[in-house]
Amino acid sequence: QVQLVESGGGLVQAGGSLRLSCAASGRTFSSDTMGWFRQAPGKEREFVAAVSWTGGSTYYADSVKGRFTISRDNAKNMVYLQMNSLKPEDTAVYYCNVEPPKEAWGQGTQVTVSS
Repeated sequence: QVQLVESGGGLVQAGGSLRLSCAASGRTFSSDTMGWFRQAPGKEREFVAAVSWTGGSTYYADSVKGRFTISRDNAKNMVYLQMNSLKPEDTAVYYCNVEPPKEAWGQGTQVTVSS
């Protein structure tokens, strides 16, 4: 059974940093593009970033480009999102999944950025 478990969220002031982690289990994800997504209150879930199966290619939403960095460790089945220069508009629940999403969503991890 596939499981995606996100962690690392929290409350941070604007301009601060957080590092999110995603532990994937149940099958091998080393050949999948993996992504991070987020959902703010009252809004649709949106794409944030993705990393190719080799880690050699990365993709970002315009709103986070230059501030967020996605990476992965295939040996550990882990995906990471380093978030710097956080803004209040980054406040959301963050999720990981394959890209495009096809696995059941995990519980996500809450990121709250105060102004």
